[in-house]
Amino acid sequence: MFKEILGLPVHVLVVHAVVMLVPLLALLSAAYVALPRFRRRLDWAVAILAVVTPVSAFVAVESGEELTDAFVAQGMQGPIVDQIFEHSRYGDILFRWVLPLAVAALLLLVLTSGHPRVPKPPSWVTPVLSVAVVAFGVVSLVYVYLTGHSGAETVWGNTL
Repeated sequence: MFKEILGLPVHVLVVHAVVMLVPLLALLSAAYVALPRFRRRLDWAVAILAVVTPVSAFVAVESGEELTDAFVAQGMQGPIVDQIFEHSRYGDILFRWVLPLAVAALLLLVLTSGHPRVPKPPSWVTPVLSVAVVAFGVVSLVYVYLTGHSGAETVWGNTL
């Protein structure tokens, strides 16, 4: 399932979505926190990104593992394998930060929606969730950079 699409590795296709979606989720979630008057304009975008981004990160991790297994099965060895494993480790960590970012952003959306069926939370919940969203976003941005950079170095590092 995570191996190929039309003869191309899924991983090389989906990583571009992750590189785009993680920063979008982090930045729009931070904007949602920092600019309450624009929340009605940002809420659907943040909600969609909070669902799609962790799914794309999960697919990237799983497809990366498939690709790594294929390389190792073909006999790839040496320093390149160490670079691949470093990249894989960063990708795993990225997913572990993107998922709580998405959950916290969705909780914040629900709790600040003003919908009559949503119970009013204690006064401390919204600020705590806001700080969590920003913190998870910053860490996710760092790890999307580290993951992308290590992957690009692995593929393109000795090319030019």
